[in-house]
Amino acid sequence: MDTPDRVCRARPLLGTFVEIRSAGATRAATERAIDAAFAVIDKIHRLMSFHDPDSDVGRLNREAWQRSVVVDPWTYRVLETALVLHRRSFGVFDIAVAPALQRLGLLPRHGADIEGDLDETATSDAIALLPRNQVRFHRRGMKIDLGGIAKGFAVDQAIDALREHDQSSGLVNAGGDLATFGSSPETIHIRDPRRPGTSLCQVAIANAALASSARLFDPMESNGSFISSTIDPATQEPAAEIAGATVCAPSCMVADALTKIVMIRGERAAGILMSCQASALLVSAAGDVCVTPEWQDVVRAAA
Repeated sequence: MDTPDRVCRARPLLGTFVEIRSAGATRAATERAIDAAFAVIDKIHRLMSFHDPDSDVGRLNREAWQRSVVVDPWTYRVLETALVLHRRSFGVFDIAVAPALQRLGLLPRHGADIEGDLDETATSDAIALLPRNQVRFHRRGMKIDLGGIAKGFAVDQAIDALREHDQSSGLVNAGGDLATFGSSPETIHIRDPRRPGTSLCQVAIANAALASSARLFDPMESNGSFISSTIDPATQEPAAEIAGATVCAPSCMVADALTKIVMIRGERAAGILMSCQASALLVSAAGDVCVTPEWQDVVRAAA
């Protein structure tokens, strides 16, 4: 419930519903802060949407194999982080899996995306980040999708906007990718990836970020089938080992990306989690639940 200094609002953005809760000195100040945070998210949505041919991502996918393309500094920053994580994960995190997602019907095909023009063998190694926010692709037919990292970046930037407007606490939740700040911890319910609508456990976080990835449930299928939208670059097929993963990290952008690595590598992602000061909970396809040591004392079973 809204109070004079605490306000909650939600809007459809980033392909989901984004909820922002914040508290400040006055209700009017909090309303302005939330408006500023939503404006930031809307900008990132427009810059990094795969679906919009006029976005930075759309222009890169259409033109960057022919010439360098100038992008917004925020898009450039996300690309920098994506390439760092690509190298640190030995290629497991790869934003160049868009052609596989298109083949599977998980991303749309645009006018020029005929079968012969999509390169599923290209990796992020073919992306060159040049001075003055310029980007060049070294493989024709490669396509990138920032859906595995940009939502987390949007959450981080929205949190920054709330802080810049002198809010004392806040939470930004973009469909399960979320971050908080303030003196009181927030209790987050983590859904069971095998049973949509059912809570698996609860975790309390403060001044941290949390992101989740899971297989997609198709309610139209009589067998209740699932398919993962996380593509394993080694096979160009959906990751099958893990049903769902939740990662806690200092930033939501990093947490968002790390969930994809955990979905592919499972417990073998422990090294990169540690190097990023992150922790994780994962549920295997067989239903086994595993947590890293940092979670053992903070996770509570769902009521």
